Amino acid sequence: MALIRLVCNIIWLLVAGLWLAVGYAIAGMICFVLVVTIPFGVAAMRMANYALWPFGREMASKSGSGSGSTLLNVVWVLVAGWWLVVGHIVAAAGLAVTVIGIPMAWATLKMIPVALAPFGNEIVSSEDAREPWQF
Repeated sequence: MALIRLVCNIIWLLVAGLWLAVGYAIAGMICFVLVVTIPFGVAAMRMANYALWPFGREMASKSGSGSGSTLLNVVWVLVAGWWLVVGHIVAAAGLAVTVIGIPMAWATLKMIPVALAPFGNEIVSSEDAREPWQF
């Protein structure tokens, strides 16, 4: 199983992961310019890290996150989240055209919850993952 994840991650990195991570990192650097948007920059950097190596990792709810995370997620969805979701769906459709691209399309679709709600969640190993609605 670990070998399959490694191969999928290497193919992902070459096909889409590197460019996706660079895009998230550039967005994060832009967010670091203003003090008010620093939390969004940190979230973008977390997503860039996840975009580099998604196989074998999952999103899980972070214990202790409260209404501040919810408010930041609402602002995030209105400003950036919705267009990130559209981008992930378009990329998944393009990747799913070939047989080898189907797992890559799944990885792109798997990033949609992270793109919608980066605050109050964390990326963990698949073995350590708990359901996002469990506390």
